Amino acid sequence: MIKFLDLEKINNQYSEEIKNVTNAVIDSGWYLLGERVKTFENDLTKYTGAKYAIACANGLDALRLIIRGYIEMGLMDEGDEVIVPANTYIASLIAITDNNLVPVLVEPNIDSYNLDINKIEELITKRTKAIMTVHLYGQISFNEELKKIAFKNNLKIIEDNAQAIGAKYKNLNTGNLGDVAGFSFYPGKNLGALGDSGAVTTNDKELAKIIRALANYGSEVKYENKFSGLNSRMDEIQAGILSVKLKYLDNENKKRKEIAQYYLNHINNPVIILPKIITGNVDSHVWHLFVIRSKRRDELKEYLEKNEVQTVIHYPIPPHKQKCYEKLNNLKFEITEKIHKEVLSLPISPILPEKDMVRIADLINKF
Repeated sequence: MIKFLDLEKINNQYSEEIKNVTNAVIDSGWYLLGERVKTFENDLTKYTGAKYAIACANGLDALRLIIRGYIEMGLMDEGDEVIVPANTYIASLIAITDNNLVPVLVEPNIDSYNLDINKIEELITKRTKAIMTVHLYGQISFNEELKKIAFKNNLKIIEDNAQAIGAKYKNLNTGNLGDVAGFSFYPGKNLGALGDSGAVTTNDKELAKIIRALANYGSEVKYENKFSGLNSRMDEIQAGILSVKLKYLDNENKKRKEIAQYYLNHINNPVIILPKIITGNVDSHVWHLFVIRSKRRDELKEYLEKNEVQTVIHYPIPPHKQKCYEKLNNLKFEITEKIHKEVLSLPISPILPEKDMVRIADLINKF
């Protein structure tokens, strides 16, 4: 069986370093808010180019903390609106609604699957305070027009950067494009921990200070609580592991790009729609996922499974059709709904052997 993602093999590449750092943390007797977390935060600022990084418990918390931080700064309030892609993972919306703000959904561009920037301005109201742009599947969702719209309307740009660490827009990395960014280091991400972890990056000193406090029960000084905060902290073991793996991220992203290029060059079945790099710049996509589309998606998935190739659907149900957002269920987003009915993610992990890559393309061409 060709696994969709073989995390054991991915992490075995660095097993000695991972074991060494884990043992060092255990022996230190210090497991939270220690030197390993500080080191990883410094590593992340150097990597992204952002001035500040705050480690937290997971990617959802990163986004929740960002919005909560703006609320504490007086820049957002209950009932305010955040523009967000309709085609995204549900965490993007949860972060908004958990803070009692309103998600305003925008259809994606059918070629990039990302936020259609041309459809934003018509949805801006007096209550709109931010645009949450999601770099879905690993491709950057950002351009000069987005910056102009945000500047013109005094809106914050929040990057949901759960899937595109290492991607570049011009000479800037994701995590340093908008006003603030949230990261996920879920094990299956391009930079994955061995458990849940996340982070926020920003160049806003005040926002960074507030988010850091909010993530630690709202406390800047022990036992003194300035805010009613969260318990959202990255532990020392995960921080140490992430610092190890960050050193190899660019090389792993390079391998993903090579696999993606092979698929793009060799899959030529007319019932398959291949993904596109919209900017034409190979560095703007780090291929967290290689997502194809087909009207015969379910049949194709079953065929590949029978031929021992694992695939995954990212994602079968769009957020506005989820039961938890019943009030949104009557909304129609035709492009989003079409995407969710047709997408299928192929194996693209950085340790995928060449023979497996060739076999997958061959099988799809024979479908």
